[in-house]
Amino acid sequence: MSDFIVESCERTLPLWAVTEDAWEGWLAAQPQPVRTWLTATGFKPEAGKHRLLPDADGGLAGAVLGLGEKADLWCFGRLAKALPEATWRLESGLDGEAATQAALGWALGAYGFARYRADNKPRARLLAPQGADAAEVRRMTEAIYMARDLINTPAGDLGPAELAEAAVSVAEAYGAEAKVIVGDDLAARNWPMVHAVGRAAARAPRLIDFAWGEASAPKVTLVGKGVCFDTGGLDIKPASGMLRMKKDMGGGANVLALAQMIMGAGLPVRLRVLIPAVENAISGNAFHPGDVLPTRKGKTVEIGNTDAEGRLILCDALAEGDAEAPELMLDMATLTGAARVAVGPDLPALFTDDDALAADVAAAGKLVSDPSWRMPLFEPYREKLKSPVADMNNVSESPQGGAITAALYLKAFVEKAKSWAHIDLYAWNDSDRPGRPKGGEAQAIRALYRVLKDRYG
Repeated sequence: MSDFIVESCERTLPLWAVTEDAWEGWLAAQPQPVRTWLTATGFKPEAGKHRLLPDADGGLAGAVLGLGEKADLWCFGRLAKALPEATWRLESGLDGEAATQAALGWALGAYGFARYRADNKPRARLLAPQGADAAEVRRMTEAIYMARDLINTPAGDLGPAELAEAAVSVAEAYGAEAKVIVGDDLAARNWPMVHAVGRAAARAPRLIDFAWGEASAPKVTLVGKGVCFDTGGLDIKPASGMLRMKKDMGGGANVLALAQMIMGAGLPVRLRVLIPAVENAISGNAFHPGDVLPTRKGKTVEIGNTDAEGRLILCDALAEGDAEAPELMLDMATLTGAARVAVGPDLPALFTDDDALAADVAAAGKLVSDPSWRMPLFEPYREKLKSPVADMNNVSESPQGGAITAALYLKAFVEKAKSWAHIDLYAWNDSDRPGRPKGGEAQAIRALYRVLKDRYG
């Protein structure tokens, strides 16, 4: 991040960021060559649009950025790659929050995934705007870059062991206490669903568990789905359905990034992170449709579909987290295609019975341009999860309401937590947009981080 947001520089170029309302007044105050140039080129201050400005000798005098009706971080998201390589200073006055968001948008837009080929494309730098919280920008940028890198890494190079290694590295960097339970030890130590889902893979499943903060502080527990690749199991996916399954650990990556933000900010909470990490593979010992499996909570589950494996590993982790009766428990998962049908790729679906939490997440999402959409935990649909031979089925026979029934399945394993929310996210950008390059993405965690800061900071 320090490559793209700098806190001092002797030589800078000016960048004016102008809203539609302020445009005419700003334009009238500019030198004649600038007014002539912008009028001749037909520039309008649409959100995210920019234009380089000439000086009297035809050189580069600076640039103007359109903010549309109101500034948000994505207005600045294209500039690191679009502006000439130089250090730029923001001339327009933005308050502290807006200045911080501007710097964050710039930094997020500079991201490139460079594990397999060098990314030597030039990047413009931004002098940290006056009033911006540079430490906060650095904290969030580093966490989001990590999440994007993890999600973008192919499953051949990021299996359960590598995901666990990344999580332990984050935990140790902040002095957290970390442990990883591996392979058959999962069965021996009562993690039956994590073991059952992951046992068919050549790479052993794992349960990642770390805790940080004072034991007496409010308990905040984060649970993330870490399916490093999902074939669908014996209910195998078609080839087209596997193309992006390296991102099926996106919930785990997002939880890990959120945990890094929390620990980096030193929020006064007792944080616990649980990430079951598996591959849902096929071999002679794979679990079958129709199997009845135990869970950590003691409930039995009939397997209606082996491709609904995320909720199986999550239910063990939720049961463990719930046993401590945390003040707040959040789980994040790339769980259902039904959620994407309902709200599309850019809106994580939020499920919770806590109206205050839902309102806080919505307000924070609006403030920091990180939206989600509340979906109903419609209890009558629980009937769809009934089984004639077990306490419940892992899927409904109906193709309708799949995101809701998945959330209700998870809810069955949460009893003691004072507040719980489930976030069903896509964790991916299908195309390049300002600040959001194609590929793995962090979703909802900036809003959740803001809620946690407001509550505990």
